[in-house]
Amino acid sequence: MRIVSVVPSFTELLFDLGLGSQIVGITRYCIHPHEKAKYIPKIGGTKSLKTDRIIAVKPDLIIANKEENTKGDIEELSKHCRVLVTEIYSLSDAIQVILKVGELTNTSFKAKIMAESITSKFEALRFKIPTSKQTVAYLIWDSPMMIAGRNTFINSLLQELNWVNVDTDEKSRYPEVSEISLQKLAPDLILLSSEPYPFKSKHLDSYVRNFQKSKVILVDGEMFSWYGSKLLQAPKYFEQLVNDSKLK
Repeated sequence: MRIVSVVPSFTELLFDLGLGSQIVGITRYCIHPHEKAKYIPKIGGTKSLKTDRIIAVKPDLIIANKEENTKGDIEELSKHCRVLVTEIYSLSDAIQVILKVGELTNTSFKAKIMAESITSKFEALRFKIPTSKQTVAYLIWDSPMMIAGRNTFINSLLQELNWVNVDTDEKSRYPEVSEISLQKLAPDLILLSSEPYPFKSKHLDSYVRNFQKSKVILVDGEMFSWYGSKLLQAPKYFEQLVNDSKLK
């Protein structure tokens, strides 16, 4: 089977399922595993796919995502080969997609073991984190300031940590917020994600100054937004995050 992945987290998943030799195209944002992914032909960005390049490599299967890829690209590619278009809003959704990818690529046994391991790791995590609920603003962008809304995969993982998203916008999944409005919300925690906007330590000081009622923390965006095999690592990271940040 010849496979193209147009989602970074699914590229990592395919490698972890032992399918690296069958991958014939990935996006330039597919960076894991680095030493293997760097040799795979690049077929554009997640929202700017080079559909002609993808068609030229004659894939049997393309793995895409409704949020990360554009409707036009997916419709065009669907004319030429099978496209699995995923839609993931929760941990349960992510696990079902892992099983589906296993089914389509003849790696069902490995996918089942992976899904069971992720499930058990998150079940164990729930016994290790505080039951008291912290209010949280998860920032994905700086200018304009944008947060992850409630109808997102990120929000589902915040819930796994007993954190409550301060977002109240029912229309946008990633609403813009002003500095003043976020100060009024006064979340217990403000999480600065490493992606898609690359928040770094240089941003931390200004946020700490501007939001003195909140605890501001830099977090690994991959742990909160990658919904493939990265979920095997996420529970340990989350446990450490809670402990190191003294959020109990």
